[in-house]
Amino acid sequence: MSLNFGNIHFSQQPEKVVFLSGSLFRSLGVSSKKSIQLRIGTSTISTAVKPIERSGKHIYLSSGVRNSIPVPRQGPIYIHSAHEGEIELGPVVGILSDGPHTPSNPFGARTSYIRQLLREGNKKMFVYAFAPRDINWQRGSVQGYLLGANGGFVRRTAPLPDVVYNRLPSRKTDFSPFTNQLRDRFGKRNIKFFNWAFFNKSDIYSLLDGDLQAGKYLPETHNNPSPERIKDMMERHNFVYYKPSAGSLGLGIYRLTYLPKKGYYARYHGNEGNTLLKFPNFNSLMRMLQAKHGSRLRNYVIQQGIRLIEIDGCPIDFRFHMHKNSKNSWAVVGIGAKKAGRGSVTTHIKNGGSLLTPEHALSRAFGSKSREVLERTKQAAITMSEAIESHHPHLLGELGFDIGIDDQERIWMFEANSKPGRSIFNHPALKAEGKASVEHIFDHSMYLSGFHRGNDS
Repeated sequence: MSLNFGNIHFSQQPEKVVFLSGSLFRSLGVSSKKSIQLRIGTSTISTAVKPIERSGKHIYLSSGVRNSIPVPRQGPIYIHSAHEGEIELGPVVGILSDGPHTPSNPFGARTSYIRQLLREGNKKMFVYAFAPRDINWQRGSVQGYLLGANGGFVRRTAPLPDVVYNRLPSRKTDFSPFTNQLRDRFGKRNIKFFNWAFFNKSDIYSLLDGDLQAGKYLPETHNNPSPERIKDMMERHNFVYYKPSAGSLGLGIYRLTYLPKKGYYARYHGNEGNTLLKFPNFNSLMRMLQAKHGSRLRNYVIQQGIRLIEIDGCPIDFRFHMHKNSKNSWAVVGIGAKKAGRGSVTTHIKNGGSLLTPEHALSRAFGSKSREVLERTKQAAITMSEAIESHHPHLLGELGFDIGIDDQERIWMFEANSKPGRSIFNHPALKAEGKASVEHIFDHSMYLSGFHRGNDS
């Protein structure tokens, strides 16, 4: 019926009553009501409603209301009336993560990002961060983290959310029986949950391989390849990438090369930095891999090597950061060009790579055609996002792609991530895109929660 943006205040009135400013009282269509259903997150109470004389859009919650339903904070909020006689405040967004559980650094390496989410999100909705241990299922509440006036973390009791943004930090946690049970419990309460879990590389290749639109961007890829498959691909493509299906940050990745009459080579990033080994024959190469990884090689994939565009003799690939927006459509929000370090098997910054803007990288490679190449690559990223979503059984709201372009302008997708890192936003020229990324998370949460319906007023 109506979606409004206003301010919530706390009143010390002991009775259970909600006070609405005159314009808000009329806009929400409750002028004929003496009582309403008030909903925050998954918590609902019945309360009296009364108008007050005040200009603008304001809602006052008495202490009697706040004793019955936990309200995280005062300040700006959306006020929604989807059904007659009901007022909903929110949306309530919970950021699910975990960490070492220290007061000043409750989410480990993700604490800085979560602080940014809380700071931006609470400008227009209820946003808190929480770990699985913070949920009280019996009371339907969460002991969440918000930011205090001095920017430090404070604990507040809040309702179970409308939407959960999953930033659990590890695959082990994401795929544990406890987390699966957690997701089931959210689902039974109709709490929207995105992103579901980390991707495995093999799963994404399988999803896209049969897709007519997206499949053309995939290099030849095989799961758990036999030695015969590896040898065949090395001979046909000259070089291949051999990498763990559940890997990240470039760890455990090998670039395997076959040069006729010269031998076999393996390049990787180890404890002593970037390493290049030469082998007289294929069998000696495989013995090295099996000695290092043993049965874990069953979880490896092999991928066709692509001759990427280069700057100063170093390959370039691109990280595309994708988001669902307020209209439930995929959008390219940030792009970083990653230049490989000398002798590195990947373009990861931690392995000696450097970060450029896509315009800089593409203008060096394609000159006047760079804008056209960039627009085609953006459209390819949207096509692949839509394809993954259409084949994936759970909610997705954010994706990261590692995309390469060869000197024939052909586009290749090497990896898709459901919880992409944010290192590209450290580039000074990509700060605005980093802020837009955060805004898209909350815009899409508005969509998922239903707060996008009606007319803003």
